[in-house]
Amino acid sequence: MRSSPEFVGGLLPGIIKKNEARLKKRPDDQKLILETGSYYVMDANAFVQGPASMLPPEKYAERDGEYSRARAMYLRGAEILEDGLEKRHPGILQAARDAAAGVSAGETPAGFERLTAEDVPYIYWLTAAVLSAFSIDPLDLNTGMKVGEVSALIKYAYRLSPDFNDGALDDFFILYYASLPEAMGGDKGLARLHYDRAIEKTRGLSASPYVSWAQAVCIPAQNFPEFQYNLNAALKINADKNPSNKLLNVLAQRKARHLLDNAEIYFIDTDGGEQE
Repeated sequence: MRSSPEFVGGLLPGIIKKNEARLKKRPDDQKLILETGSYYVMDANAFVQGPASMLPPEKYAERDGEYSRARAMYLRGAEILEDGLEKRHPGILQAARDAAAGVSAGETPAGFERLTAEDVPYIYWLTAAVLSAFSIDPLDLNTGMKVGEVSALIKYAYRLSPDFNDGALDDFFILYYASLPEAMGGDKGLARLHYDRAIEKTRGLSASPYVSWAQAVCIPAQNFPEFQYNLNAALKINADKNPSNKLLNVLAQRKARHLLDNAEIYFIDTDGGEQE
């Protein structure tokens, strides 16, 4: 089955290796830059960090090793995407640093007016790479310093293309606003807003928003009924009805099943029925 996780996961490392070789010969090829950078992030998330997160507790050494490998992949992807974005708009990374530091005043940070909807994929994958690497090692100051920069970029990207990739930005913002501490921009109310928008934009055919909400909001709040409701909603989705999103749905549903089957690890009390 060509859309199966096993098939895609087996292909990606070889594609990335070939693309790296091509980038040495064509360092200004924007299509190749975006493809290679995003593939690093996809591979790290779906086929390295994701499976590692589902390892049993006794395999902590293997899990930590895979997390370290995923982090290195995220950082390499971010490096490629930063290079591509800077080549498209020289000085844009400094503009992002200024925006993060509050140097740039006004509704549109200085320099961001050059960005267009065509830049949103670069920003989306760059932000995912940086925040994913930071989540694995929050003590890494170099990565931590970039959180504010990519946050400024991704918020502006939402203004440019709020419906990017059928609600992918809303799904991203569920995790973003729910996971970050308030001092770094976390906001549970905005997480709920983007959850509602993600469900609406995907017409309930994407499992990812449900899983994101269950993991990022329900577990910290110890709200088991809502956790159970969202994960069951994810599992009820027929992945075949949305072929373009089938792989992502299969991966999200595997995560949903794992979370449900191991709920006792995440919740003190699993009594109580599922919410209607």
